[in-house]
Amino acid sequence: MKQIFTFALLFSGVCLFAQMPNSLSQSDKVYGLSKFWQEVNYNFVYLEQVDRQKWDNDYKLLITEVQETPNDFEYYRLLQKFCASLKDGHTNVYFPDTIQKNLYNTNFGPYRLFMTHIDGKAIVTRTNLSKKDEIPAGTEVIRVNGRDTRQYLEQEVIPYIASSTDFILMDWAVSAMFQAPIGTRFDVTFKLPNGTVKTLPLTHTKTTETEVYPPFEDWKLLDFKWIEPQIAYVALNSFSDPKIDSLFIALLPELYKAKKLIVDLRNNGGGSTEIGREILAYLTRDTLLYGSISSSRLHIPSYKAWGKWTTAQDTAGNAWAKQEFLTYRDQFYHTFPTNADTIRLNAQRLVVPTALLIGHNTASAAEDFLIYADRQKHMTKVGEPTFGSTGQPMLFELPGGGSARICTKKDTYPDGKLFVGYGVQPDILVKKSLNDYLTQKDPVLDKAVELLKKQ
Repeated sequence: MKQIFTFALLFSGVCLFAQMPNSLSQSDKVYGLSKFWQEVNYNFVYLEQVDRQKWDNDYKLLITEVQETPNDFEYYRLLQKFCASLKDGHTNVYFPDTIQKNLYNTNFGPYRLFMTHIDGKAIVTRTNLSKKDEIPAGTEVIRVNGRDTRQYLEQEVIPYIASSTDFILMDWAVSAMFQAPIGTRFDVTFKLPNGTVKTLPLTHTKTTETEVYPPFEDWKLLDFKWIEPQIAYVALNSFSDPKIDSLFIALLPELYKAKKLIVDLRNNGGGSTEIGREILAYLTRDTLLYGSISSSRLHIPSYKAWGKWTTAQDTAGNAWAKQEFLTYRDQFYHTFPTNADTIRLNAQRLVVPTALLIGHNTASAAEDFLIYADRQKHMTKVGEPTFGSTGQPMLFELPGGGSARICTKKDTYPDGKLFVGYGVQPDILVKKSLNDYLTQKDPVLDKAVELLKKQ
């Protein structure tokens, strides 16, 4: 109950929950908690990395706490905090639509603020047009509700975010630092680029002004342009829509004119691994592509029963005993067949010096694309480490219309090297600075062009 009370105090006594549903019974709340705990125990592929004693103790404490939550929003917040302790980007708890539609993040009536994590700071990188001079891009949030921004994030935001990597944890914490129910008030202290410090009371209400500054770029599934006469640029912004394959194929007659190529994956959050692989087939001479090695937990109840009585000494030279021993400890894995993917492509290939632009938002199936491309000597990765999370989530429903997913598959490089929890690393590290945001420069793209000109 203490956690809930502390969270409610955060918002200066404003009534937060007038529009929040309160539909779940105590038994519903315990069932949803237990459902999530059970599915993690049975299916979570990284269970061996979890402190099981703490995990079970937290569950027992939450049995009481979830029943005392005053509404569905606070209940789901506790589930999200429980989930976040697993530290996996493909294991999440999602609010029901009845809650999500009453949560705001960027809207504060007369103000609209978009936050970005830059060099350890919470920076305003976009506002509604009428406030671009009052709170210009580059303004830092230095205090929230009387607390230093870092302290506020660590206490009120970070504990509720599920992430496999620390840098994504901070990125998401800053971008969603003000997510809260409609009507929530924040006292926010800003430090403007000119050094001026001011505090504003901001309350979540609808912002009617639609224009923002700087304006958003139009999102396209695939984007193409010529950087220079011989350098073509293609942005592959998602592998969730199979249409991108046909768009890429339709573009090939133009791309074949290129002597050098830039493939931008920085805004590709994933989708289907197969969709990305179909595109990569045109960008290599190889007939075989080696993807990630995948494994999942294998649970056979009888082995687990026998394993209770099996010792480590029993496993020496005995595969049966080893499976019993590991299954009882939830550590037995099935490795999926690792045959290379054969390319059967009766078409011209485009194999030229290629820069792959990557960043923190390059995730999941886009990371799988990079694993396939890892052995391509004509390709160079430029930018920042990728999201650092992939796998096969198992989805299921929770009481009240919410849902959850649990990662059931572990992926590594073909040689066993890890990238989940670390990100695929660039060959050339380039970070976007605050000044780059202010001047709307793209240092990653600039570095790629510089690199290709030398090749």
